[in-house]
This record gives sequence, structure tokens and C-alpha cells, in this order.
Amino acid sequence: MIKNVFLMCIIGLVLICICVAGLPGREVQVSFLNVGQGDSIFVRTPDDYFILIDGGPSVSVLEELAEVMPRYNRTIDLVLITHPHADHVNGLVEVVKRFEVKGVMLVGTPSGNTFYQEILRLCGEQGIPIYFGESGRDVKVGSYLYIDVVWPSRSMAGVEFENLNNASLAVRLIMPDKVFMLTGDAEEEEEREILRSGFDLSADIFKAGHHGSKTASSDEFLDAVEPDTVVIQSGAGNSFGHPHKEVLERLLRLGIQVRRNDLEGRVEI
Repeated sequence: MIKNVFLMCIIGLVLICICVAGLPGREVQVSFLNVGQGDSIFVRTPDDYFILIDGGPSVSVLEELAEVMPRYNRTIDLVLITHPHADHVNGLVEVVKRFEVKGVMLVGTPSGNTFYQEILRLCGEQGIPIYFGESGRDVKVGSYLYIDVVWPSRSMAGVEFENLNNASLAVRLIMPDKVFMLTGDAEEEEEREILRSGFDLSADIFKAGHHGSKTASSDEFLDAVEPDTVVIQSGAGNSFGHPHKEVLERLLRLGIQVRRNDLEGRVEI
């Protein structure tokens, strides 16, 4: 009898440990996925909401998601597409096919990218709602995450851009203990527009614009954001020379910690 009670207690403790191990921490987990030369960021909240921002250039995003998502989950609550360049959207086609995506937010600028067009087609076919991002159309996600849209300032759906980098959806992810600023591939032209908006741009972590290109992450923008850490999403040995020396020197001069996919692989915060 005593032996049976003892055995039941042991089994109970093991089950409790298994359940606790399966729960996320009480902080939002942000993973800058290692997808090569491209952007993809995964966000998981303590109350199990899942957000994906861009999908990189290929199906390598699926391998990364398998590492950061719980195995029981096949749902992504919101996909944000910053802009329709291949290194941000091509991987999303398979994501939309394989996961239950509950909504997509994008700027809506036209693009001839067939992968982007396929994403839009799949959204229509599967009845996935599409939201056009603009400041004022912010999103509260559960109890731990607020998505503050800072650009565009008005709907840009259907508006053509000569440089699609400057049609990048820019958002702040506001959490109880940290704020992230994400600007896609926005270059200095868009950064100036964001600065003119007068919005609060302060953040603890800033994802360098355009993979650390010298055409982005200007001194003026960094002064407004005042990040402690900058994450650079660029692939090892990429043909663009990202991140550029000028940007790395700028960040070093400002005393900002730099974390890089090309050196670390996946960056977890």
C-alpha cells in the first residue's frame, strides 16, 4: 500500500514536471530566424499567440519554425509582410500552405513577385483576412503584446513605389519589459518620413534596416530609437556585403550591442 502511494506520488511529480516544461516563460520570446540573406522574425507570447514577420527567401523558414514553435501547434495568429521582395516573402508561400494562418497584415503595394501573388491568391482561397497596415491601425495580441504601426501613416494599398524598400511596413512591438523596432528594408527616405511623424520611436531592440546596409539605420533614426541592442539579419558571405562597414562603425561609436544572424545563427531575445 505504502509502495503504491509512493509510486503514484512519483508519477504525479513527473507529470507536473512535463507540463511545466511544456509551458513558455512569462516573457515574450522573439526569435530572429536564421534564414540566410533575408528577414524572418517569430514572436511567441506567454499566452500562446504566434506572430511571424516576413518569411525569408526560401523554405528554410520551415526548419527554423520547427525549432521555435511547440510541436502541438499548427496555427499562426498573424503574419506581417513588410514588403514584397523575395528575401522577405518567398518562404511564406509554404507557411501559408502548411499552417492555419488567421490573418495577414501588409502595406498592399503592387509587385510582380510571383511568390507574393501566390500568397495573396492563397489568402483569398483560404479566406484568410488581409489587413492593410497604417498608423492608427494597431493590434493588441493577447495580454502581453501590442503591435504599434508607425509606417505607413495612411493606407498605401495599390500605391506603386519605385523603391519597394521604402514601402516597408514599420512597427514597434511593445511588451511588458521590452520594446522592439522593426522597419523591414526601410532606407533613409522612409526613416525621414517616420521621423517627421513625431511618433514615439524609442525601443530597446532595433532590427537594422535593410540587413545592415549603409542606406539605412541613419544617425538621426538611431538617435530617435536609442536602442541598447541592434540585430542584423544577413546571411553569411552574402554577395551584398551586408552588414556594411559604415553601419557597424556607427553602432560601435554609439556603444550599441550588435547581434548578427551571419555570426550567431538564430538570435533569441
